[in-house]
Amino acid sequence: MENLGLLTIIVPCYNEEAVLPETVKELGVILQKLISNGEIAATSKLLFVNDGSHDKTWQLITNYEKKYDFVTGIKFSRNFGHQNALLAGMTTAVEYSDMMITIDADLQDDVKAIYEMVAKYNRGYDVVYGVRSKRQTDTFFKRQSALAFYSLMKHMGVEMVPNSADYRLMSKRAVQALLKFKERNLFLRGMVPLVGYPSAKVYYERKERFAGESKYPLSKMLKFAFDGISSFSTVPIRMIMSLGLIVILISIGLLVFTFIQWLRGVVISGWSSLMISIWFLGGVQLVCVSVIGEYVGKIFKETKQRPRFTIEEDNYTPKFKENEQKFRD
Repeated sequence: MENLGLLTIIVPCYNEEAVLPETVKELGVILQKLISNGEIAATSKLLFVNDGSHDKTWQLITNYEKKYDFVTGIKFSRNFGHQNALLAGMTTAVEYSDMMITIDADLQDDVKAIYEMVAKYNRGYDVVYGVRSKRQTDTFFKRQSALAFYSLMKHMGVEMVPNSADYRLMSKRAVQALLKFKERNLFLRGMVPLVGYPSAKVYYERKERFAGESKYPLSKMLKFAFDGISSFSTVPIRMIMSLGLIVILISIGLLVFTFIQWLRGVVISGWSSLMISIWFLGGVQLVCVSVIGEYVGKIFKETKQRPRFTIEEDNYTPKFKENEQKFRD
């Protein structure tokens, strides 16, 4: 039993009051069954990361901590975002855990896939991705936009696991390697494959959200996608360069055409073409400046070295320190 790996299941929470009781119930059953089957250590935990919730999420977490020894939580001082919540959970748990699983609180990801993830970890895999076998619960727009996004990222040379979000298992050494990455604009779906340790996949069917509302509206999804593209690839900059060269070639072609027409004595009123060219080039310049500005802005943020998150309360670490003290006594 002493050689069993300690598992921490990390669950980011933002206004999850409606779904949290069921989340604790379902994940608690999974955790206790794995412990009773002798697959993980008896001190394994559920770690809830309260990402600046405005409802009773943190109150529920602290109540469940008193009721169940396997429930712990950390609380952010404000909302820092889903990716930072995942990273904070891993940063907090990595010292005491042999493996960590990240999963959203909404129960759309099949929690039963955790059994297979742990089994694959015990067979020597450091990273086990939860991969959706179907996307039937998504709207037509979301399915098509997701496929387009994965295709775009692939063409830009970004290594990703299609139809895999942030539902995954990572070993201690894999998380330690991931935490060495210093990005401030986090895109974990693109960062985790860069770790490079042995990996496997577990396929599952995604369900409807159990309760509450989605925390990823279209605006956040678009921002998340753009962060992924701009953080991992310089292809957009090269595309802008190519576009600039094409525009220059077109302008040279127009210059040659105008000169030939002048030699032929044909004078064409250039008001329309001039105005169209000015507007077109002005639009191209604005797009180029905005994209380049996005890259420069990210570099500027990197130079500030601001903390990714601030933990106001940490109830996870004290539990393990208490266990260590009991062991010494």
